[in-house]
Amino acid sequence: VDRRTGSYPRVVSLDDPKKMLLTSSADRHQFSQRYIDVVGTGTDVVQYRDADMLRLVLPDSQTKLLFSHDWDAERYFRDQGMARDIFYVSCDKLVQNDELMEDMRQLMKLLQTAYQYPVDIEYTINVSSGGEYRISLLQCRPLQLAKDGGAVYIPRDIAPESILLETQGVSMGFSRQHTIDAVVYIDAVAYYKMPYRDKGKVKHILSTVNWRFRAQNKHLLLLTPGRICTSSPELGVPSSFADISEFDTICEVSEKGAGYMPELSYGSHIFQDLVEAGILYSAVFEGESTLHFHPELMTAGVNAIDRFTDNADELRDIVFIKELQEDVFRLYYDMSSEHLLIARGSVSGQG
Repeated sequence: VDRRTGSYPRVVSLDDPKKMLLTSSADRHQFSQRYIDVVGTGTDVVQYRDADMLRLVLPDSQTKLLFSHDWDAERYFRDQGMARDIFYVSCDKLVQNDELMEDMRQLMKLLQTAYQYPVDIEYTINVSSGGEYRISLLQCRPLQLAKDGGAVYIPRDIAPESILLETQGVSMGFSRQHTIDAVVYIDAVAYYKMPYRDKGKVKHILSTVNWRFRAQNKHLLLLTPGRICTSSPELGVPSSFADISEFDTICEVSEKGAGYMPELSYGSHIFQDLVEAGILYSAVFEGESTLHFHPELMTAGVNAIDRFTDNADELRDIVFIKELQEDVFRLYYDMSSEHLLIARGSVSGQG
């Protein structure tokens, strides 16, 4: 559940387990799990190993559960006269097991009823060569959540060019609507092109903005490439929760050309921190879930970065900071429909 370099877990929605945001095998391979935790039987030490290496030593029944062919890559090599098998971790056969998915749904419902709160669990699934399985519950934490603010009306009469961001079905948090006081937008391509050794400067300015606004009851929005709070600068800004704690809305922005992919690591510490702090999270994918995204509304006009760093000149085309006073942005989010809208100007409509 941690954010290791180049490794992504398979995220499954129990409402619709077989639904996938990534449609091609190439994309599913690129954003798949690369490393697997193992315990050395001779040392009792937890280590992580490359998935391809483990595939060679696992029983066939296990590899069929966990691995899938990258048909796109295999077709490419076959066309080049180099036939080869290429696999990646998908867990497809587990997800396609309707009985197992129903058991997981019932397990979560039972625990939520008992605790009277949604729950976060850790578990193992042991599967025999014949397909029988046993679920072992290892840990259960009730998510102590604030009361939802109720339904929010999402305005429909806004000109597209006034919309900073609109997403559907990729957000997490309670309903809300409010004016945004300040925005930090980190340009994904510009951040990707930064020298590796300099990427920590973006983390530093993000932390500075966060603490400058501490305890001011301001509504802050962060638009950041890839994964927030990763330990790997090539996957996103290497921040900690202390660097983003004052932002009440955080959007992870994908950029396939740079290899940035949002991924909220459910079960990780950052997930728990976002939930407990009541922070609204959204992913900005390059697909149908993103109805509108106009980052040029952030890059145009005055960049207030000079107020937060002495390195403004070298970061000015990478980090854009807007303190919104006359140029008003308003956020609307309805939890029941997972519909997020952030738009500029005086917006009509009642909540």
